[in-house]
Amino acid sequence: MNPHSYAVGMGQGMAGFTGGEASAELAANSSEQAENLIGIDEVQRSLNRSRASVYRYTNTDPRNLNPPFNPRKLNPEYRSDQKEPLMFHPNEVARFARDVLRIKEVTVEVLNSPSTATQQLLGSILDELRSIRELLDSSNITPTPLDSRREQHEQARPAA
Repeated sequence: MNPHSYAVGMGQGMAGFTGGEASAELAANSSEQAENLIGIDEVQRSLNRSRASVYRYTNTDPRNLNPPFNPRKLNPEYRSDQKEPLMFHPNEVARFARDVLRIKEVTVEVLNSPSTATQQLLGSILDELRSIRELLDSSNITPTPLDSRREQHEQARPAA
């Protein structure tokens, strides 16, 4: 069998595995980026199986929203509501491909994703907060308790 690669874009990095039947480079939507999880469509494409097959492989139970781990099934992540879509951790998909489907040479890779405008903005905010902290630490002004300020403010205000 030919090894193929699988990659899913995620928030701070990329995760993926290489396997005999796993193929196609996939992109995750924004809800998955926050969770570092992949949906049923990405699992279907990565395992090169039909959607029905993936659902048959999945560890679900209509009476139990979060059934216990089953090593012979593809175990989804914790769900708080029946209406939430099934989401899978890339390591679980790789484990299932290797152990159950017997796909050889399965490896998980974590790659850095390109910096986004949001990440750059958050980085600049963090730098500014650090510089403010340094200024506060270097000044010899000791903080005053807020209670004394509050009392001064209340005394200055006339009663209604």
